[in-house]
Formats: sequence, structure tokens, C-alpha cells
Amino acid sequence: MERVLSLEFARVTEAAALACARLMGRGDKIAADDAAVKGMRGVFDTVDIDGIVVIGEGEMDEAPMLYIGEPVGNKKGPKVDIAVDPLEGTNLVAKGLNNAIAVLAVAERGKLLHAPDMYMDKIAVGPKAKGCIDINAPIEENLKNVAKALGKEVKDVTVIILERERHEELVRRIRAAGARIKFISDGDVSSAVSTALPETGIDLMVGIGGAPEGVLAAAALYCLGGDMQAKLVPYTEEEERRMKEMGIEDKDKVLQLSDLVTGDDVIFAATGVTDGDLLRGVRYMGDTATTQTVVTRSKTGTIRFIDAVHVLAKKPDYNKRGL
Repeated sequence: MERVLSLEFARVTEAAALACARLMGRGDKIAADDAAVKGMRGVFDTVDIDGIVVIGEGEMDEAPMLYIGEPVGNKKGPKVDIAVDPLEGTNLVAKGLNNAIAVLAVAERGKLLHAPDMYMDKIAVGPKAKGCIDINAPIEENLKNVAKALGKEVKDVTVIILERERHEELVRRIRAAGARIKFISDGDVSSAVSTALPETGIDLMVGIGGAPEGVLAAAALYCLGGDMQAKLVPYTEEEERRMKEMGIEDKDKVLQLSDLVTGDDVIFAATGVTDGDLLRGVRYMGDTATTQTVVTRSKTGTIRFIDAVHVLAKKPDYNKRGL
């Protein structure tokens, strides 16, 4: 992929963030998600790629755009697979809470796991702890290994985890081991990414979240030099069938980072919608708005934080256009 595409993908996530951020705190997560989808989809049409959405808003009959299998781009560039979450944290935006982002990952065709919409058990760390995690090992062992890799004591390790009833036993054991915990209500892409950025103070992400979000997180960690392991968690016969269609016969199969994403050139981009540990949210300044975006590329390892000022009168209104 051409280097300039990194900036083009930043434009895509910026458009999604700008489109939905005005709905912060208004209690309508569906409207916020719809706005983000329309903003993201509109800008994709201008990008020089021949893309296919492999992780998106659902199947064709479930979503009007950015559905799985939808072609995106102007067909003038490389053939790529696209994973998107136009608004990770719909509830966060609806309630005016932190850590909502617009996010995408792009890889060469066939290099992203086509994860179905089901649950996935995950463990993720940044570059310094790469190779030190084992999803099948007790959490206590993982905490010790991560702490050693980081030159810390376990009591100084910070674990980020979704606050869910299913994690109660895991939380109890993390606390008993003496580690620190940061709970999040939503957003396990941003939480996984935060393990790879030292300034966030997050050392380890664990727990069960969405499988599509897991692939997005894996793409980010692949670019950032981190590490992740995962296992699909099917709860129904239909989910088991879809898992087997992917070629995964054993639900206990451990998916390494290279099983989730691979290739010579992967790009990850995310723009803050609301303020968070990873990115600053959209700010409206009257005639202008500001955004903060992170873009990273596996081929170079470069991490770019982009602060942008947008002249709102010159921005397309994708909702009015009915895209």
C-alpha cells in the first residue's frame, strides 16, 4: 500500500468521529452509530483502494452500509480487506462518557481473520511483554510474567477489563494477586491498544469481548509491536457452525496474533469521539472542530498522532445526502 494511504484512512475515521460526536450525551446510541457509519462510508468512496469490508456493521440484510462483503473505495488502488467499527462505544457517546472512538484496520486481501459476530476471550500486552502471555495459563502466572518483563512488581501492574458479571471470578483472582484494575464499561479495542502505549499506564488487557473488536485490536497491536492471544467463545449452535465455517473446529483453539492478522502491510487508524485515555475527543469551536487521531503502519512501525482543525462549512453533511 502507498504510504499516503495512512493519511487517507485518518480522514475516514475523522469523518466518522465528526459525524457522530454532536450526539454525545443525547441518549440515542442508534442515531450516533448511524451518523458515524454514514460519515465513514462517504469518505471511503474517495480513497484509492479496491476494498472489501470483512468486519463491519453486520451481514448485508442487517446493515445498509459497511456490511460484511461490501466493496469500498474507488477501485483505483490495491486490493485490501477492511475491518471497521465506525463508533466503538455507542453507549459511551449516548451517555457522554469517555473512550469512544472511530476505528478501522486495513490489510492486504486475505490477511484479516473474518471473525463472526460472537464473543472472544482475549489477552493482550504491549511490546515489552511480547511473548510473555499464555491465555491458557492461570491469570496469576500471566501477571507474574508480565510484571517481570516490564521490570515491575505485580502490585504495580495495571490490568484493564470490561466490567461484566462474567468477569467476577477473574477480577477476584487479579485482586488476590495484588494487581491494580481499571474497569471499562465498553470499548475493548481502545483498551487493547492502550497496552502498547506506555503513557496510558495500562499493562495488560484480559477478558471476554466481541470477536470483531478482537481482530481490530489485533491489527493495532500487530502494527505497534504488541502481542495478543484469543479464543472464540460460541454460546449457541449457530455460533459453533459459523466458527467451523471459518475452519476452526476446536473452540479451545488458541489464536495467536498471526492467526488474527498477518501480512507485510497493515494500517490501523482511530479517531477520538469522546475524551479518553488513548485520544482526545472532538471539540467544537464554532466554525471549526478539532480531532485527534492515531495512525500506525506495520511496515514502518511509525506511530503518528494527528491533531487536525476542520472547517465545518467545507465538510460534507453525509446525513443530509442520505448516504
